[in-house]
Amino acid sequence: MRDMGIEGAWVMEPRIFRDDRGSFHEWFRAPDLHEAAGYGLGLAQANCSVSARGTLRGVHFADVPPGQAKYVTCVRGAVLDVVVDLRTGSPTYRAWEAVRLDDREHRAVHLAEGLGHAFMALTDDATVVYLCSRGYAPAREHGVHPLDPALGIDWPSGITPLLSGKDAAAPTLAEAERAGLLPSYEACARWYADLRERAADGTGAPRVPVSRG
Repeated sequence: MRDMGIEGAWVMEPRIFRDDRGSFHEWFRAPDLHEAAGYGLGLAQANCSVSARGTLRGVHFADVPPGQAKYVTCVRGAVLDVVVDLRTGSPTYRAWEAVRLDDREHRAVHLAEGLGHAFMALTDDATVVYLCSRGYAPAREHGVHPLDPALGIDWPSGITPLLSGKDAAAPTLAEAERAGLLPSYEACARWYADLRERAADGTGAPRVPVSRG
């Protein structure tokens, strides 16, 4: 697990075994994640998306607590995966880090609760799978426009971004901050500490009421 430079974000770079039959690698190892983060993923949901070249998904995030940690990889084609620090008060607030995920190097990205996530498909049929610490809860989930100049994400040139209607209508970072939508660094730090404490004493993840909205 390699630190991405934003607290709570890591890249996993697996050892790949190749021969004339194909290849084998371990794309998720719970002990490695626990060692890096201090607590496990607490898997609640697994998602798969297939995207045409140029599809731009994000920047998505969820209220903290409980947030939604994600562990992401690309099993077909390639994407540019981006983690954005949307935690107000964070030392790296507004910073972003990008990594290419593809079906050759098989890297994976883990992002903690409170961080924003987006990716652009670099190939047709780019297939991304991700493990989530919490299930889908629309009332707790939000977005920031991925092309907001205030973020300045360096998306690949020469590819026309294709956004969903929801992502195209997402607020800018400044608008989301004024509306009180962004998680605070303080709240996230308390949540991480709680998760680490519960992981250490074996009591599991904190219970949070499930929204039915």
